Amino acid sequence: MGLKEELEQKRQQIRTDSYSMSVGELISLYKDGEIEIHPQFQRFFRWSTTQKTRFIESLLIGLPIPQIFVAQREDGVWDVVDGLQRLSTIYQFVGILRDETGRKKTPLILEPGEILPSLKGKQWEDDYDPENSLTQAERLLIKRAKLDVAILVNVSDPNAQYELFKRLNTGGSIATDQEIRNCLLIMANSDAYDYIKDLSTNENFQDCISLSDKASSEQYDLELILRFLLFRNIQEDALNEIPYPDISDYLTYCIRQDLLKGPDDYQREREAFATTFDLLARSLGDRSFRKYYPAQDKFKGGFLVSAFEAIALGIGYNYKQLCTQPLDLETKVKQLWSNPSFTDALGGSSKGSISTRKRLQTILPVGREHFKG
Repeated sequence: MGLKEELEQKRQQIRTDSYSMSVGELISLYKDGEIEIHPQFQRFFRWSTTQKTRFIESLLIGLPIPQIFVAQREDGVWDVVDGLQRLSTIYQFVGILRDETGRKKTPLILEPGEILPSLKGKQWEDDYDPENSLTQAERLLIKRAKLDVAILVNVSDPNAQYELFKRLNTGGSIATDQEIRNCLLIMANSDAYDYIKDLSTNENFQDCISLSDKASSEQYDLELILRFLLFRNIQEDALNEIPYPDISDYLTYCIRQDLLKGPDDYQREREAFATTFDLLARSLGDRSFRKYYPAQDKFKGGFLVSAFEAIALGIGYNYKQLCTQPLDLETKVKQLWSNPSFTDALGGSSKGSISTRKRLQTILPVGREHFKG
């Protein structure tokens, strides 16, 4: 495919309209439920009170504000893609911002501004001390300030949405593929995100994966849960038809689909997840997904996703059988590291690299067979 064809294809995926809107209009949209800022995003983007004060100061003195990007949903509601902190700061200052439970957050109290030091202690409206309130004229300066809003329409392809979110938020604190997936999942299906987040609190799971502080801070545990939900019970013909050489791209594609179909699916996967990591925690704990060296009879190193794909998904596939016909899991895991069908699929400098898709397509059936009861 040449540049011309690539341009035509991608430009069809992304179309934008643009409006100049007053802060007052954006406040009305939020009050009426016509713009969604997704309070869960606060986990990924955080401004300090100093940053918030600086933004309010910019509105007051008339400095230009960077464009806000929203994605228009099928129901017409706008999802904020870039501009969360700017809008959240406005809504918190006015006193209408709500948290994940629907409760109003404590209104913002400003710090001294760099240009307007008298902003210290100011609120939109302080019922107890009018001296701390902005005047009517000052409030109107903010409400009449203009922000350019770009509306993204016809962005149905999940990977296009992923790329947009990543490119538009490069100046923010968001860093990893999974953090971006989390944001897209919240926008597409917040219940599924909450379910995955709840699974991540399982102590046995956290003990077994034993991630580094950096990997934990980057939400890698949620990516592992997503892998467990998508691949634990996938049919092998579907596994072999995955169109993306990089499994990371497939995960991004899948988060916009129905991960689980209904309450029965949610309960079954929770049971499989809890049982898998209970069995592993009792047998191996934080050694579960480290490399095993038979000559020294030791597990060494850090977490290996290839071991997770074979061991967690293999046990998860057979979990019911393993409850009635228990195995010596420690011995079984050690034997896996001497299984050439597993070790050859890991690649390495002497064997050449393989795609993450090919690795999973090879390892998953091996793990399922190896951990049969």
